[in-house]
Amino acid sequence: MENKKLVYSGAGTRLDLFVKTQEQDLSREFVKRLISEGLVRVNGRAVKPAAPLKTGDEVTISMPGEGKETPARLPGMLISEDAGIMAIDKPAGLCVHPTDSNWERDPRAALLGEETLISILAKERPELASVPRFGLVHRLDRETSGLILIARTAAAAEYFSGAFRDREISKLYIGAAAGDPESDAWTMDAPMGRPTGSRKIKVWEYGRDAVTNFKVLERAGKACLVDIRPETGRTNQIRVHISHAGHPIIGDAIYGGPPAARMLLHALRLQFPHPSTGRPTKIVCPVPDDFRKAWETVSGRPFKL
Repeated sequence: MENKKLVYSGAGTRLDLFVKTQEQDLSREFVKRLISEGLVRVNGRAVKPAAPLKTGDEVTISMPGEGKETPARLPGMLISEDAGIMAIDKPAGLCVHPTDSNWERDPRAALLGEETLISILAKERPELASVPRFGLVHRLDRETSGLILIARTAAAAEYFSGAFRDREISKLYIGAAAGDPESDAWTMDAPMGRPTGSRKIKVWEYGRDAVTNFKVLERAGKACLVDIRPETGRTNQIRVHISHAGHPIIGDAIYGGPPAARMLLHALRLQFPHPSTGRPTKIVCPVPDDFRKAWETVSGRPFKL
């Protein structure tokens, strides 16, 4: 849709209701977001969604992303791609999707607010709008870097949804944790959830089952590199489990980790049967330079893997 100018003739209709009547394919929630982001203006001014209009007011509607030429980001993040799968290297600090769910109902909402992986896909791979949730079949926390799979077809999305649910996908992370664990390897089998009144997810007897396997790769006094293999896929699972064990991820301010240039958790590898061929498939996402440098700073040792 091109940027549009409308002239109001009436008596006191709310701005959001007027825009909704003029653009019936937009949801009311999406219209409110447009107005709140300043993409709908009255006589050149940003106003609130409930602002009443008067006869002669000029309403300008600008869809997000239009008229803005920005460098493509996806090519630098793309690890591999075939007809069904796109493997992406997500940098630390990039949120996977918008915080509200409007983007799932209206792809244009993905372009509102801060840049996310989904907004990048919406701009650079608009054909993914025909795939449920833009092909997103799993997530990483904002501050976690590493491998994200995007399904390029609805069939692949359905396959991966079931494969993650049924634990048919092997996940490997590498993390740097605080302290010097007593054991070289251990398994944390502890349910997780968010108790009433808690702002954080934590180990909780009434939560959902969660299992994570840990193996120390290198010890460096007050820090260690850890091979991490979650069997389940709960939100913040690795961070909660390793913090509960007394060795929080370095750089994880929420769960008690010591400060660092970034949170030292990286999604390194996924293994799964390919949705099209059934053949065993392994995709690796190299550890980024900012992780390596942060480890060297906190440990005093070069990163080796």
